[in-house]
Amino acid sequence: MKTFHFLLFTFFFANLSLNAQNWSDDVAEIFFEKCTKCHHAGGVAPFSLMSYSETSSMAAAIYDAVALDKMPPWPPNNDYQQYVHNRALSATQKTTIIDWLSNGMQEGNAANTPPPPVYNAGSVLGNGDLSVRIPNYISKATTQQDDYVCFVMPNNLTTNRKIRAVEIVPGNRSIVHHCLIFIDASNTSVTDTIGGDCASPGAIDAKLIMGYTPGSTPLTLPSSGSLKLGMDMPANSSIVFAMHYPAGSFGELDSTRVIFHFYPPGETGIRDVGAERILENWGFVLTPNQVTNVNAQFPPSGGSIANISLLSVFPHMHLLGESMKVFGTNTSNNDTLKIIDIPHWDFHWQDFYFFKNILKAPIGTTLKLNASYDNTVGNLHNPNYPPITVYPGLNTSDEMCLAYFHFMAYQLGDENYDMEMLMNEETASIMALTQVSSSVKTYPNPFSDEVQIEMEQLKTGDELSIQVYDYLGRPVKNLISTENYGNEKLFWDGKNQANTPVSKGVYYLSIRQNGKLFTQQIIKN
Repeated sequence: MKTFHFLLFTFFFANLSLNAQNWSDDVAEIFFEKCTKCHHAGGVAPFSLMSYSETSSMAAAIYDAVALDKMPPWPPNNDYQQYVHNRALSATQKTTIIDWLSNGMQEGNAANTPPPPVYNAGSVLGNGDLSVRIPNYISKATTQQDDYVCFVMPNNLTTNRKIRAVEIVPGNRSIVHHCLIFIDASNTSVTDTIGGDCASPGAIDAKLIMGYTPGSTPLTLPSSGSLKLGMDMPANSSIVFAMHYPAGSFGELDSTRVIFHFYPPGETGIRDVGAERILENWGFVLTPNQVTNVNAQFPPSGGSIANISLLSVFPHMHLLGESMKVFGTNTSNNDTLKIIDIPHWDFHWQDFYFFKNILKAPIGTTLKLNASYDNTVGNLHNPNYPPITVYPGLNTSDEMCLAYFHFMAYQLGDENYDMEMLMNEETASIMALTQVSSSVKTYPNPFSDEVQIEMEQLKTGDELSIQVYDYLGRPVKNLISTENYGNEKLFWDGKNQANTPVSKGVYYLSIRQNGKLFTQQIIKN
């Protein structure tokens, strides 16, 4: 009987091992798509997850982060609204990772591992028309305290310009946790690097244009065809950098810059995009040892007098924030416009969330914000022990209750635009083609239907893998994976793994030949 049980036990676990997920075939691609944008050498994350050995050695931390939905960082509730560049794991991806971690973390056949994504340490969009850099700054963050500083730089423009794209390029990606870019037309903001708690410019009317957080992408507004969008950059205004350097970055050097791409002077047909804090409340008090609900709405009474198109939302609170929901109501049709729901606020992960499709806020809409603040000892992020009374203010030690929006006057059909596709196409249209590997040749490049791939030194019998990624590092298609190359024609037909044509945009070939890695940038137009 014991022998039977032993054989049954062995048979069960042998089959479990055969059916278990493995890194090479099942798991690596998920990490490449969702994790390595931050977790790579030189990224902001404290460790890399680009290889099997790196990932398996962090198994316990990964399990907790994935099981508790802490990583990848994506605060919005995806069941409430859909956004461009969603970083969250799908249910299938989450199950795959958990199963792999729970069943021995098998590597599988290493030759089957897709070549890793390509990460550009510099600018994605190129030099642009205006580049503004902060002075060299050495972080004052300690092991216990983050460093928040503000830099005010002149734009030195002699005429007003229309912004087509904005890219924030961290000078030191390993320590820049976030950067917010404001335009201060009043030129009343001042540089503040002393107290370590400057979270936003001193001018209350400074306009937030764009932000950078790890994993974010440049802001590229559609600029051709039926949708041509732009934002104002006033002449002789100030560019304000609100920088966040995390605890543990003390002594590290940074020189972050922002690059603006403008429309040509005199360009016509541009629809004006505004970026404003439409929802705000500056009159609340957060009493010690209490959870306080704070609300805001716009207009203060009644509804809007025009149809508005909403492109994005940027909810904002500080360390006592617990949750926030932003929505619109309309008494004329009893409809609720779902904008964003953040069930568990995290001050360290904030972003402009662009809607997958533009949201129409029809005439009569009232925009509303419901937020909750936890000023108790139970809030692990509370900077004060014991808790103290906290008021609204600009510094991190104060609190805020805001929601910024990118918006514009509505035109018929706005809600039908696929913003993810259009923003990807815009990235491709302004991105300079850079040959990143002289040993890989592609033609034509840019291409429309098919791109040929030629590699110097490639010969029959080589071990060869070629994976296509988009410019966000997301896997698109595995072109070839073989331990014995047989002189096959190497090409990409512009289709993804499901054999569906991909949209116009920037893509990367990641190539592993006999253990060596090569990369090549290609553009589909």
